[in-house]
Amino acid sequence: MSCFFFKKSRSKIKQEQSIILASETYFTENEVEALLHLFKKLSSAIIDDGLIQKEEFRLALLRDSKKPNLFADRVFDMFDIKRNGVIDFGEFVRSMSIFHPNASEERKIEYSFRLFDLRQTGYIEHIQLKEMVLATLIESDVTLTDDIVESIVEKSIKEADTNGDGKIDKEEWKEYVAKNPSILKIMTLPYLKEITLAFPSFVLHSQMED
Repeated sequence: MSCFFFKKSRSKIKQEQSIILASETYFTENEVEALLHLFKKLSSAIIDDGLIQKEEFRLALLRDSKKPNLFADRVFDMFDIKRNGVIDFGEFVRSMSIFHPNASEERKIEYSFRLFDLRQTGYIEHIQLKEMVLATLIESDVTLTDDIVESIVEKSIKEADTNGDGKIDKEEWKEYVAKNPSILKIMTLPYLKEITLAFPSFVLHSQMED
């Protein structure tokens, strides 16, 4: 009898958590529950502890848990809202919500700025932008010469840095993205609109076994 009540209590807690997360994000309660299944798959890939470790996050994004990647590690750090080195379910859902097609452009712009502001100085500088461009190219299995990457970075800085101080602040980034909306493509996962039907492919690259 006590086991029955324990299970019922756990179920109620889970339902309440789904309601809270749905009210704070762009997901419905059913979508939050679908995300829970995805979270369980990711969080048990290496250590089955109900938390996503950095190695498990890398495995999902890059198929390699041991290979450091600035892009993957930066995204992990932003998902890790509590700054305790792991991602719990609440952090996972709230962070994934930013990538929902229904999330506002303003939130996506703000989040993308923070993503590129590696040292959290309030600016995107030349070296930071280059590091992130190289990391995203590696993540996408694209190879470009250093000259081409440098040219891309210099052109971007020149176009975005309207006050000429050699770095990009939040307002300049906002204006730059407005002129180059394709930048926000990495901030939207169309699959999240159909999360109850299919998991987003970007987190299932590793084809992890249950």
